[in-house]
Amino acid sequence: METLKTPLKIHRRQVLRQLAIWTLLWVLTEALVVFGYRELWNEIRWITALTLAVNVILGLGMVWNYRKLMNLLDELEQKIQLESMGITLGLTLVAGVGYSVLDITNLIPSDAEIGNLVFFMAICYIACILINTRRYS
Repeated sequence: METLKTPLKIHRRQVLRQLAIWTLLWVLTEALVVFGYRELWNEIRWITALTLAVNVILGLGMVWNYRKLMNLLDELEQKIQLESMGITLGLTLVAGVGYSVLDITNLIPSDAEIGNLVFFMAICYIACILINTRRYS
C-alpha cells in the first residue's frame, strides 16, 4: 500500500535536507580552518580569521535549521530530542570539567583536547536518541 506524502512530511524532509547541507558545510569549513592555516595559507592571520568567521556563520545557520526542524516535529519527537539534549548537556558538562581537571593536575600525559569532548558529546547524544526512541515507542 502506497502512503501519501503530506505537505508537512515533504516540508520536514526539505528542512532535514537543508540541515544536512548546513551541517556538512560547517564541518568542512571547520576542517578548512584547522588544516588550512598551516597547509594552505601559511598561517596568515586575516585569512584564518575570515575562514573562522564563515565557519561561525555556517554554524549559526546549522543551529537555526535545527530549530526549524524541531518546530516541525510532533510532541513525542520533540520530547525525545529535548530529553536527549538535556542528558547530553549534563554528561558533557560533568565529563568536560573532569577532563579539564585531569589536564590541570597532570593526571593525563597529554593536553585536554576539545575534539575529544565533542566526540564524547556526539556519542552521548546518539545513545540518548536511541535509548529514548526505544523507551517512548
